[in-house]
Order: sequence, then C-alpha cells, then structure tokens
Amino acid sequence: MRVLLVVYDNDMYCHWFPQGMAYIAAALIQARHDVEIYSQDKHHYPEEHLTAYLDENKFDVICVGVIAGYYQYRKLLKISEAISKSKNRPFYVLGGHGPSPEPEYFLRKTQADAVVIGEGEVTIVELMDALFHRRPLYSVNGIAFRAAPSAPSWKEKIIINEKRPLIEDINSITFPAYHLFPMDYYRMLRMPHTENSDFVMPVLSGRGCSFKCSFCYRMDKGFRPRSNENIISEIKLLKGMYGITYIAFSDELLMSSSERTVSLCKDIIEAKLNIKWCCNGRLNFARPDVLYLMKQAGCVFINYGIESMDDEVLKNMNKVLTTDQIVRGIEATLDAGISPGFNIIFGNIGDNRETLRKGVNFLLEYDDGSQMRTIRPVTPYPGSPLYYHAIEKGLLKDCEDFYENKHINADLLSVNFTELSDDEFHRCLYEANNRLLDKYFKEKFYDLVEQSKKLYSEKNINFRGFRQS
Repeated sequence: MRVLLVVYDNDMYCHWFPQGMAYIAAALIQARHDVEIYSQDKHHYPEEHLTAYLDENKFDVICVGVIAGYYQYRKLLKISEAISKSKNRPFYVLGGHGPSPEPEYFLRKTQADAVVIGEGEVTIVELMDALFHRRPLYSVNGIAFRAAPSAPSWKEKIIINEKRPLIEDINSITFPAYHLFPMDYYRMLRMPHTENSDFVMPVLSGRGCSFKCSFCYRMDKGFRPRSNENIISEIKLLKGMYGITYIAFSDELLMSSSERTVSLCKDIIEAKLNIKWCCNGRLNFARPDVLYLMKQAGCVFINYGIESMDDEVLKNMNKVLTTDQIVRGIEATLDAGISPGFNIIFGNIGDNRETLRKGVNFLLEYDDGSQMRTIRPVTPYPGSPLYYHAIEKGLLKDCEDFYENKHINADLLSVNFTELSDDEFHRCLYEANNRLLDKYFKEKFYDLVEQSKKLYSEKNINFRGFRQS
C-alpha cells in the first residue's frame, strides 16, 4: 500500500527529528509498503499545500502523529481539515501521545478513521494488512476506529479494540528510516554545548519509565532498555552516514539505574565513539562515580526533572525524590563538569508562594546558564493521574474542556490546583521568571564584556565576532 506520513510544522527554525514517525516508516518499509514523508516542518507549507498534494497524488493511507500540546492540537485540526478537503482523501490514521489516552475524542474531532494507541510499530503493520485484505478492523489490537465513517460526526459509533501488549524485545525493532527524511535539516538541531560545527541527532536508549509522576501522561508501565550493542550500532550508523557528532538521548530516563548507566558509558568509551551527548536523568541516581564516568564517555548535559524544591509537593506528585537528593545530585553533576538542566513546574497540589520562592532561589544558586530556564505552570495532560484528579474535583470537565477551553498556552495556567486566584498565580510566575531572566541575561552580558576585554587587551586572534559568541 502507498502511505504518506505527515510531519507537521511546529513553527521552529529547526525541528526535532520525528523519531516516532521514523520508527513507523521503518516498520512499514519492512512490511513492503511504499512510504513517503511529507515534511511540512522543513518547508513550512500551508495546509492548502497538503490538500493540493493529496489531490495530485494517490495514497491509500495517510498518518499523522501528534503530542498533547496546545499548539500541536490546533495544528492537527487544521491538518485534518486539509485532509478532509482532498478529493483523494486516503484512510486517515492518528497516533502519538495526544490521541492515545482519548482516542474517541480525537476521532470525532478530526474525522480520522483510526487511532493507533500507544506503541505503533506492530499495530500499524497489522492495520495495513487488515485494510489491504479488507478484514474487519476489530481484529486489530491496539487501535480505535470509526465504525460508520459516513455518518454525521457526533453520531457514529467508535470502537476501541483490546490493548496491544508492549514489544518485549525492543532490540528487534528496526532502526528509524533515516534515509527517507531530510537529514541535512534535522542534524542542525542545537542542544546545550553544541559547537557551530556539530551535527545533532536524537537516539532512544530505551522506552518507558520506572516511575509514575502525577503529571506524566505516559500510559505504559516499566522501562525497557535497549542493549548497549544495539544503541552503539545505531550511533555508528549516524556517525558514518550523516556525520553526527552529538547524540541527544531522547527517552525519558537513560539513567534508569546506576548499574545500567555505568554499563552503557563503559561500552561507549570502549567503542571510541568520540561523541558528545546529553540525556534525561534522575537525581537519585546521580552519584559522583557515575557522573564522572558519564563525563568520560562524552556527556555534557543532563536534563533533570526536579519539578519542586518542597518535599511535601514532591510527595504529592509521587516524584519519589527528596530535596536533599536534588541538592546532592546537582552539586555532584556540576563537580563532574556536566551542565544540569533544571525543570521546575509550579501549581501542583500543595504549591504556594513559599514553594515557588524555594524553587527560584535554588535555580538562582545552581543554574550554570547553559540553557535559559523559566518556570511553567503544571499541566494535567489527558492520561495523567493529575488529569483524572482534576475531573474528579470538578476542576476540569473532560478532554474537550482541556483542549478547547483550558490548555491555551503552556506558559499559562490551565487548571488551578492551588489556593491562589488565577491572577495571583500568574503574578507570582511573572515575578519569579523576571528574576530568572534577569540573572540569565546579566551573565550573558558579563560574558560578552569579558570576551571583548580579552579580544582587545590580549589581541585574541581566535575571536570569531560578537555575533558568533
């Protein structure tokens, strides 16, 4: 079958490589389907271009994957409208973290024909097989679908099939179909401590997470690591074919345990990959010996989910982390010569002005300026425990209320779990982020002044210009 995979425009200069779609593409190619990529993100095509492209080309199936962000949701509605306008409208499949927790809502809202729920490599191939052989779709586990696609939008029957088990051996999953994508574009992604000459690409070291924070919309339990050999093989492929020099490990938790992290770092060193890399980490695994080995293996940045500097709030969000562990872990990370990323959110159950003050003061004391860091309000994404808590408490009606009314911007309050009024809440965030931005830009200014001083007083011949600084 002929399949078009749409990578939507995220309104960015350089978009993150669409790993999920690339894995789906690889699975479809392996099953001998004809796959094409529509790169709206690179070319910034308007939606009318997609309609015209579908009118001029015949595809059997079109697939769109989307996360649960406010911008992405509204973009999806526009793309769905463009697909529906085509005189050659293909069978329309949705996937990703956005539709998976609430497939019925997304099917009705977008008029898509099916949703692949959760992990998609096996499911999409079985769905294609069912479509090709005209078998009933209720035979395909892991999907939801519209049983009467010709009926008016809100009257048709939605069927949600049995959940598909996770792929146990993730080393058996084919590498992403990199060759189908404009890699010269994606490898220009910038990450902390990239040089102008670096080429960047994300890699998954595993799938899932061993923890279940209240704000996380991940539906599946547990962590499934890839083997070190499998990971290193993919990195070698990226280095050899695309000149990649910096790997951004994009899974939720490369540091799933100290033992696993040590093992992977030793094998990266032994393989002599000579790369820089960053990852997401847990501060309860941030031991000095582990961090020094990570540094030896090329790690330059660890993105930590701190979320709060108040122990009661951390407990409320089921973070399984204490403020003492956070401080020790951040200090050990800095001592190892690795930059830490500070993710702090405000508005969780138990948050107030004092808990926000603690978070801001912590950032001001420890942030090394490798990234601009601000504090955002917590968002109860569909599928997260916090989402169902909000519905139970009457703070949120349903999925439509979340997407259409509440979640209008990631930096604005969607649901207020605090005792502050909405105006007080935003005032607190305004004042907090002003302090953080003031420090960040002052340090950048002082750094430029020092470069200028070194240039003119020491005649620094390696200086490349202030615009390159």
